[in-house]
Amino acid sequence: MFSKIRGFKVFNKDFDSFISYILERTKKEKVHIVSGNPEVLTFGEKDGELNNEFKKDTTVIIPDGIGIVIASKVIGNAVNEKIAGIEVLEKLLSIYEEENKGVFLLGAKEEIIVDTYKSIQIKYPKLNITGYNNGYFDIDNCDDLIEKINKGNPEAIFVAMGCPRQEKFIRKYFDKINCKVFMGVGGAFDVISGKSNRAPRWMINCGLEWLYRVIKEPFRIKRLTVIPKYLLKVIFNNKGEK
Repeated sequence: MFSKIRGFKVFNKDFDSFISYILERTKKEKVHIVSGNPEVLTFGEKDGELNNEFKKDTTVIIPDGIGIVIASKVIGNAVNEKIAGIEVLEKLLSIYEEENKGVFLLGAKEEIIVDTYKSIQIKYPKLNITGYNNGYFDIDNCDDLIEKINKGNPEAIFVAMGCPRQEKFIRKYFDKINCKVFMGVGGAFDVISGKSNRAPRWMINCGLEWLYRVIKEPFRIKRLTVIPKYLLKVIFNNKGEK
């Protein structure tokens, strides 16, 4: 069920299997879902705090990036497919709407989180959104926010503050927030709010979503250099296990 890539266990089955796995696990325990791409896992290698978090039994890393899919093939223990974090988010929202479970939305700028809230309300009208808050606050001094989150007793909290800030927030308050699912969703709120668009489906299917992002936002080109660097580390200094 998992491929070990440079010390991190990455879920290696298909999308539907992952959703079933998460729903089953969260009947009994909390889970932190990490959207694993080369950039995020590189942060996890370099940052001791994140390294420990990513290796915890309560953390589940999904292969959210073509670089991770390629890396898994290099070590000879391929993941079944890329699992996009935003698609996991949307699937869970639809399930929680059906099951009458609540969610809390955290992160992004004030106008983005408000538009995200409105968009989700329209798409999932029966979903119980217990609250929302922008991502501009002091992580080390936010007792009022934690109280606000817990007040609604949500099933899940989705945190859009970018890596590593969102993962560090989840690590710090994992035991204090009364949720079953914790998930960092990066720029997903930008897409849901309508500020930006995902790549066309054919590009996503071909593993070219990264190219679409670069075309739309050329500043991302510097961030993409992490992919070949990561793959070189996998090839020449692989810590993974088959």
